[in-house]
Amino acid sequence: PPPHHLFAERLLAVLSGERPVHWMLGQTVGEAYEQLVRLAPGTPLRGRGTRPTVRRCGGHKLGDSVVEAYASVAAGEQVRAMAFRLELGTDRRWRCAAVELGTTHG
Repeated sequence: PPPHHLFAERLLAVLSGERPVHWMLGQTVGEAYEQLVRLAPGTPLRGRGTRPTVRRCGGHKLGDSVVEAYASVAAGEQVRAMAFRLELGTDRRWRCAAVELGTTHG
């Protein structure tokens, strides 16, 4: 699968409380890890009795080494938007460079 699909699942795991933030240490660069440290304690993507899932995910390549991506995450009637940026390192591994969450709907 494309890297943005993999990272949407990884970010969901952290922001729903399924995985600890430090699980993303080697998979982030720049501000992304600090953003996750601030967001994760509130488990903003945790479902209320329903396991959250990535409903839709897309991305747009900006050159060969950057992908701007989005995902909609659903847990029951609740839907949240997530935007994130991936950067390809010199080691040819993708890492998350930024993450933002949208407002709650549902």
